[in-house]
Amino acid sequence: MQVTSDMLTELIKASSDTIVEHDTEITELDKTLGDGDHVINIRRGLGFLVEQSEEISQMDWADAWKKMGMTCMSKIGGASGSLIGTFFVAMGKDAVGKTIDPVTFAESFNAAVEAMKARGKSDAGEKTMLDTLIPVANYFNENCGKLEYPALLAGLKEVAIKGMESTKEMHSVRGRSSFLGERSVGHIDAGARSSQLMICAIADAIEAKL
Repeated sequence: MQVTSDMLTELIKASSDTIVEHDTEITELDKTLGDGDHVINIRRGLGFLVEQSEEISQMDWADAWKKMGMTCMSKIGGASGSLIGTFFVAMGKDAVGKTIDPVTFAESFNAAVEAMKARGKSDAGEKTMLDTLIPVANYFNENCGKLEYPALLAGLKEVAIKGMESTKEMHSVRGRSSFLGERSVGHIDAGARSSQLMICAIADAIEAKL
């Protein structure tokens, strides 16, 4: 099976649906550590991507990712919009001129995570969405092109969940939640959870096509 950009309509919808389904949970996580608007902003951005998904799915991967990034930057509020927008724009820039296969996808995903780290001046272990995304990027680098899709997707979901769960025992050092000090321990980061949910929803949607 080849995953092509014309599947983006389904993948964007899968991401949107899972965030809607877990709206209350993510909101409660964000209210504990932040200002509670994370899921509102994510839903707004995904809503615009759903509206544009037919157009996006007709583009090649590089243009599609860049279009998604610019939409996220303009439509998602707060720090999430800038970071997620940076992620997709960087994926698009890295993908220019490439035929996207598992190996080149891993390269573009890794470039996107590095761009997000630079934009947010953040890294793993700081109780952010990067604690989901960095392990996923490492997993892709190690396994894309080596594993068949069923095994690759199963491992992807496991890594994303483990990364998300790791934030529970971390001290927050970024944003509003950093003021909580010790009180930030014991709670999962909302961005890590929403990132994990979308990654797993996309993996499930691809798996359903196998």
